[in-house]
Amino acid sequence: MKKDPGQQSIPIFRKDFTPEVDHYPVEPPNIRSGEAYYFDTESGLRYQVLFARKRASYLEHIVNFSVLNEEFEDEYSETNRGEVYRVIATVVEIIRLFHENHPYSVSYEFSGEFKKGNEQRETSIRTLLYYRKARDIMHPSWTIHKEGNKVIAHRQRI
Repeated sequence: MKKDPGQQSIPIFRKDFTPEVDHYPVEPPNIRSGEAYYFDTESGLRYQVLFARKRASYLEHIVNFSVLNEEFEDEYSETNRGEVYRVIATVVEIIRLFHENHPYSVSYEFSGEFKKGNEQRETSIRTLLYYRKARDIMHPSWTIHKEGNKVIAHRQRI
């Protein structure tokens, strides 16, 4: 099978990127190419980061991040346990691990839930946070843009 010259392995994060805080220990999938990752915080919350493939392309992914604890009404609840920076660092590490195992992926899409009372906004505060972080850490071969309440990281063809 002849390889498309535009299909190259490109790192997802800048070479000089180093996290500002340590991430929580990550439980990778049993199969290296799997799509479900888990981690637990110091306060006992259990999170899942799931990579769903988009219908249009096997190489495009939607990143679904959710809390699994039963004490919250739904999986997208706001936890307010003071762990946001370590949680974000852990999600970043999980994306790095996933991309390491899927180096030809061409896009990742994120969407943050709206806080109660802010549903009328075009973009949630969480999505804006994801957007700002992605712009800071993504490799220059990736473009970052917002579409409504989504942040999309798309690999440029080289």
